[in-house]
Amino acid sequence: MPDDSWLAGVRFGADGLVPVVAQESRSGDVLMVAWANREALERSAASGQAHYYSRSRGTIWRKGETSGHEQRIREIRIDCDGDTVLYRVQQTGPACHTGTRTCFSSLVKDGDSSAAEDPGGHLLTRLASTIARRAAERPAGSYTVQLLDRGIAKASQKVGEEAVEVVVAANAEEPERLASEAADLLYHLLVLLQARGVPLDAVLSELEQRENSR
Repeated sequence: MPDDSWLAGVRFGADGLVPVVAQESRSGDVLMVAWANREALERSAASGQAHYYSRSRGTIWRKGETSGHEQRIREIRIDCDGDTVLYRVQQTGPACHTGTRTCFSSLVKDGDSSAAEDPGGHLLTRLASTIARRAAERPAGSYTVQLLDRGIAKASQKVGEEAVEVVVAANAEEPERLASEAADLLYHLLVLLQARGVPLDAVLSELEQRENSR
């Protein structure tokens, strides 16, 4: 029987529920917010799969039980007041029932909101999304498009050149220069990944596995 003593730190509301925020463990992106009762939290901790409580149906449900878009729990955390729970999860497929990656696809701007796919909260995720958009839309004058049009060999060469410049900056130049060269390297690496059709998430997944094996 899993140890559920951690539940003593959770402050459930008068209705026996607590809000749960689901966050992608690799990118840090917020995926959704739902509710859970004590049993849903117990099932989540015991199974490693995200469980919630449906207020409209009055039942516990497992994320992905009908859609297949499961949430594998990496961590469960409680906030400082104990009245909100955080699931850090590995999301399979879109998190939102509408088919979008997250439930937060309404962008508020100038007092109005409109549907706009969330590009991600992490800078590298947003940059990878921008590069993918450039590849699809092919805007005139785009440096990213020019690199992609020149093929994988040229994109690979640029990564090699930028890596050399990082090494030079690390050994002989100011920290600011190293930061600038490192930024160039990361950008060109993301372009190369786009050219090869390798998503950034695959790289983050590899890093996650290496982190867990250390």
